[in-house]
Amino acid sequence: MRLVSTRDPQRHANFRQAVLAGIAPGGGLWMPDPLPVFPDWPELLDLAWSERCAVVLDRLLADELGREPVAQAVREALDFPVPLVPVRPGVFALELFHGPTLAFKDFGARFFAAVLDDVREPREPGRPVTILTATSGDTGAAVARAFWRRPGVRAVVLYPQGRVSALQELQFATLGENVTALAVDGAFDDCQTLVKTAFADAGLTARHGLTSANSINVARLLPQTLYYAEAVAALRRLGISEPPVIAVPSGNFGNLCAGLLARAMGLPVKAFIAATNANTTVPDYLETGDYRPRPSVATLSNAMDVGAPNNWERIENLFKGDLEALRRVLRWGSQSDAETERSIRELSTHGYLADPHAAVAWGVLRARLQPGETGVFLGTAHPAKFLPVYERLGIEVAIPPALSDLLGRPFLGREIPNEVGALREVLDKQREIESS
Repeated sequence: MRLVSTRDPQRHANFRQAVLAGIAPGGGLWMPDPLPVFPDWPELLDLAWSERCAVVLDRLLADELGREPVAQAVREALDFPVPLVPVRPGVFALELFHGPTLAFKDFGARFFAAVLDDVREPREPGRPVTILTATSGDTGAAVARAFWRRPGVRAVVLYPQGRVSALQELQFATLGENVTALAVDGAFDDCQTLVKTAFADAGLTARHGLTSANSINVARLLPQTLYYAEAVAALRRLGISEPPVIAVPSGNFGNLCAGLLARAMGLPVKAFIAATNANTTVPDYLETGDYRPRPSVATLSNAMDVGAPNNWERIENLFKGDLEALRRVLRWGSQSDAETERSIRELSTHGYLADPHAAVAWGVLRARLQPGETGVFLGTAHPAKFLPVYERLGIEVAIPPALSDLLGRPFLGREIPNEVGALREVLDKQREIESS
């Protein structure tokens, strides 16, 4: 597989190199080049979920890992359902939260973990790797769980102190062993900056074998294309052959980027909708043509509290900076917290319980869907992760065992200041302890 940097087309890598590097030299992100277009989507959409995933990923990777290793990684990582749930006539929810940490991040994190040994093999199989990731909520849980107890791997999760839900925090701050949870005195954007700064330090990166499991890592991004194909396949099983409009709750924009990649590969999707909360950097840009990253603000849909989205650079690269071309396939909108709560209530009257992120997607979809179109919105996390929201609304939410089992476990997270020196000190002390 050939990938090039979004910032320098002369910088290229294969899949193994890009996964281990995480970010491209100079701060760019890796993008497939060329992006394959599949002429046989009708046949692919007839395949079962697991078989289709293995075929699509093997084609994307151009047989770099081998068909059977990819198929084995799919069987290991993507072994949970992806149901398409009718909400009202012509509108469906694609539920992506049936993995072990109850969020869509399980798709990419588990696949990354499953292929890590295949990726590492040519480069000192016994050399430790440190997965350094920033989270606004669900990424940390998925990455920590996916790499927990994996030999030769450390996972370090940075998260904004006080800006993730209590249950989200417990998911990655109670594991211990090879997982370290660091609460940063700042916002999610500060955590992202710390990660980028760490990767820019060549000595630190080499010393700890740093790589990222954020959506900046191509091993996280590519598996996320798969459930868009499942949405289209599920609609066809229901007799709906017209390409749908898919609303994606968007913060760091990796999820939307994956959908746009799938469409560019020929998947029949009519349009996507970028649905954000009060962090409207991208909708404002699509309206005005003026891209202005800004500090994030805290909202009910905390995983989308991003003011400087990393993956927008990839989307710009995919469309070669052509804003009008992007506007032809992308609709957009945002929801305030008050509107999000109204969307949750409205969906509950239809008998559907949505988490705040799905509620944002539903609210914008409802406003942007045109008569006669079929709409799909993504359910990206289990509602039980956000209990205070539903308690305030008087809506009862059952807590699944995957979350209730966390209660009472020892809390192992620690606080650090918003300084790269503090992160460097934690990483170096861990290395000293492991070497002694």
